[in-house]
Amino acid sequence: MTQALSDLARDRGIHYFLISFTDLFGVQRAKLVPAPSIDTMAVNGAGFAGFAAWLDMTPADPDMLAIPDPNSLFQLPWQPDVAWMPADLYGVDGEPILQTPRLVLKRVLAQAAELGYQVCTGVECEYFLLNADGSGIADSRDRQAKPCYDQQALMRQYELIREICDGMLALGWGPYQNDHEDANGQFEMNWTFDNALVTADRQAFFQYMVKTIAEKHGLQATFKPKPFPHLTGNGCHMHLSIWDSDRQSNLFLDDEGELGLSSLGYQFIGGLLHSGPAVCAFSNPAVNSYRRINAPVTTSGATWSPNTLSYSGNNRTHMIRIPEAGRFEFRLGDGAANPYLLPAAVIAAGLDGIAAKRDPGPRYDNNAYADPLPPGTVQTLPQSLLDALQQLEQNTVLPASMGQDFTVSYLKLQHQAWAEHVAQMTD
Repeated sequence: MTQALSDLARDRGIHYFLISFTDLFGVQRAKLVPAPSIDTMAVNGAGFAGFAAWLDMTPADPDMLAIPDPNSLFQLPWQPDVAWMPADLYGVDGEPILQTPRLVLKRVLAQAAELGYQVCTGVECEYFLLNADGSGIADSRDRQAKPCYDQQALMRQYELIREICDGMLALGWGPYQNDHEDANGQFEMNWTFDNALVTADRQAFFQYMVKTIAEKHGLQATFKPKPFPHLTGNGCHMHLSIWDSDRQSNLFLDDEGELGLSSLGYQFIGGLLHSGPAVCAFSNPAVNSYRRINAPVTTSGATWSPNTLSYSGNNRTHMIRIPEAGRFEFRLGDGAANPYLLPAAVIAAGLDGIAAKRDPGPRYDNNAYADPLPPGTVQTLPQSLLDALQQLEQNTVLPASMGQDFTVSYLKLQHQAWAEHVAQMTD
């Protein structure tokens, strides 16, 4: 963007800018900057105390500077005098803060670019609408045992869903469908895929937008992986394909390949299966995440979440689904996944699969819920966050790609979170 942000603010009626970054636990932190100061902040950055966020820093560390990305600016559809910009974190010495999730994703995408690849992703972000105090779902009439695609329940939330979708339309994301999901009070909204960094920024903003508009309507929205034990949890399914650097040719597409997927695509899947247990530390990063995967049957009859490291065709009971030629769906991620670290981990594992020409093995088309494979046929998923962290500690692929220093910090904070969990005593 060549236009000065202050000029853009004048032209668009923007009075304030939210300079925002996402920390290691997915919490968005921001400063609200008045438009007359934005040009200075765009160059010098907004100052933050690193210890105040989840970034593995101490009160003795110097300030860090959040440098906003003017090429990723979102004017708030519900409050157009404010614009949101994601930022990258740097020290006062100008060196990048290596544990910044957005910089981790940029690092992995740069590795893909060196190979001539542009990675494209799309995400399906599921969320629950809760009542004002968060004690239950917002719609007391939403009681069907199988509520997925329920037309009545969908349209009872029309005003809220329309406002969110209108926002995505105004932002140019290309939203194309909205639906009531498998759990009572659960919804999903889909928009067009794009470059992985573009999608990650949009996912971060989408979470902010959904929560804010829900509050505006007197409700709460949650992306928590498993808010209710008897209902399906919130997934964050990711669709992925690799293109050439100009995004003219889909390198995963092969009309002669099995299910229309190229050998490059299958090698990528092989890498995901190889590092899958360690990827769980990022795709399922919360204690609550492991209430969703490996879960018992829900009221609707299925959890819609995987329980094995396996891939299939157009079959939603496995970790990886190939719904059509030229792409696959990674179904393991959940609503707690960091919008930047989830794609970074998936892409890092996949690039290793390509480099090592990893064979994903046979495709399994069984119903993994009703007709599981014989024990030992495929790997099972970690049973807890601790299991996933231990898998990450044993893995060499992800730290090499995502950064050793970053991985150390991430593991440190996550082990602290696990320790706090096990220290709790309930009635």
